[in-house]
Amino acid sequence: LAKHPEIKALMKPDYNLIWVVVLMVLAQLTAFCLVKDLDWKWVIFWAYVFGSCISHSMTLAIHEISHNSAFGNSKAMWNRWFGIFANLPLGLPYSISFKRYHMDHHRYLGGDGIDVDIPTNFEGWFFCTRFRKFIWIVLQPFFYAIRPLCINPKPITRLEIINLLAQLSFDVVIYHLWGVKSIFYMLAGSVLGLGLHPISGHFIAEHYMFLKGHETYSYYGPLNLLTFNVGYHNEHHDFPNIPGKSLPLVKKIAAEYYDNLPQYNSWIKVLYDFVMDDTISPYSRMKRQLKGEVKQD
Repeated sequence: LAKHPEIKALMKPDYNLIWVVVLMVLAQLTAFCLVKDLDWKWVIFWAYVFGSCISHSMTLAIHEISHNSAFGNSKAMWNRWFGIFANLPLGLPYSISFKRYHMDHHRYLGGDGIDVDIPTNFEGWFFCTRFRKFIWIVLQPFFYAIRPLCINPKPITRLEIINLLAQLSFDVVIYHLWGVKSIFYMLAGSVLGLGLHPISGHFIAEHYMFLKGHETYSYYGPLNLLTFNVGYHNEHHDFPNIPGKSLPLVKKIAAEYYDNLPQYNSWIKVLYDFVMDDTISPYSRMKRQLKGEVKQD
């Protein structure tokens, strides 16, 4: 910032995010209606080909919203309510809990017992062969859901209860309107999109140490268009209050800090290398023993 103070001008909300999220919700509502009378094979096909992309993209919209990128820091609660709205087409309550744990990830990256992005000892011990690592990738959404309860359980908040009730109400309405195939499409799209899917390469690309001494990596490939530039991950951790839309400008302005860092151009290759490289496993993360006072959301 001392060398490039113009970066401060990028620290502002991305109001376009609001309209993108609204359109994504409407797109999924349209899909819920269209799949209700299809054969099951086509419901499964569209859940993976279309629904999974929208669902995973929506989780990254919720990631943006968790950083108050939709309405700004001055309207933090507007972002929380909007996150609950964005959560609806995913089928399972996610937004409020994600916000609480994700802030810990930024404050205490790799913090043992705090950062639930770090796999458990069981994951590192068991998923150590090529086949087991492949299964681990398929089951990633389940591990991300269960891991916080094992590593760092937190008391349930009022907003989490509201998130749960809003989601259950939405699911009941969808079932009443369009039946079980629409519900299956919704849930299957979320699970498939966060599991064995090209976009899921970002889970591993972000912080797994393919190169010793480098714990955060950026990805500059085309899937950033679907993921709100989450691939610009070094830039995001340096400036978490800059919306994803503006992270390419951060890289352009401060190119001397980012251009020579290890980087990826293919999340599919990341997934392949993770499975096939016998030196990489869920253990391939930097873990820190935190000292001093720890403040969590």
